[in-house]
Amino acid sequence: MAQAGKGRLNYRCPSCFMRDLDIDMFYDAEKEEFYCIRCQYCGSEEDVLKKNEMVRFRYRAMGKRFRFEEMDG
Repeated sequence: MAQAGKGRLNYRCPSCFMRDLDIDMFYDAEKEEFYCIRCQYCGSEEDVLKKNEMVRFRYRAMGKRFRFEEMDG
């Protein structure tokens, strides 16, 4: 997550992240929640972190190459 260091940390949108889109969320100080400008997702910091961790768990082996020889016994 690249950010210039101004204000609150921007997080990836969990909904877009599940569809392989890397979209930063914006923070609404009045509502105290993060929102995505590409989809309709919005949520608290805790909710965003929890859902992003769930996405990372699902795709943890995405970059690993599996060979049939390794899978046998």
